[in-house]
Amino acid sequence: MLAFLATLEPERDASAKAIAWRLRRAARKLDTEVRRRLAPLGMELWELEILSGLRRAGGTLTVGELLDVAQLTSGAITNRVGRLERNGYVRRDVDPADRRQVLVTLTPSGLERQQQAVEANDAAEQEVFSAIDPALQQRLSGDLRELLLAIEGPDPNA
Repeated sequence: MLAFLATLEPERDASAKAIAWRLRRAARKLDTEVRRRLAPLGMELWELEILSGLRRAGGTLTVGELLDVAQLTSGAITNRVGRLERNGYVRRDVDPADRRQVLVTLTPSGLERQQQAVEANDAAEQEVFSAIDPALQQRLSGDLRELLLAIEGPDPNA
């Protein structure tokens, strides 16, 4: 694609496009492999993200905090939390300190489910990146961190 673009517009700087295309391809490959590993568990990627967000937070978040973690709309988070609750992976309670807030809490079954998903996710990551020399993996990780800092700003969780 880049060679074709260079023949059409040789004066064009395609550096940003090259980075974007390569990042998208790598992300698609990783996403596909993670989904393939989660499928036998009957799990989708969003479930891993929500359950892991709850675990990182110590097991409980308000719905508003969960919105930020999952980067979903309020309607989507309500539907997904409802599905997780029906399956016994989370519980919803009114916040006793602020009755306007709903707390979402990871259940023991949800913690077990999250651990299964993390194992599947880790296996997918290992498989995708296993062909890459460990030194290159370290350089890529550092370079991608710098890229994210440059385009997003400092992240206290980085």
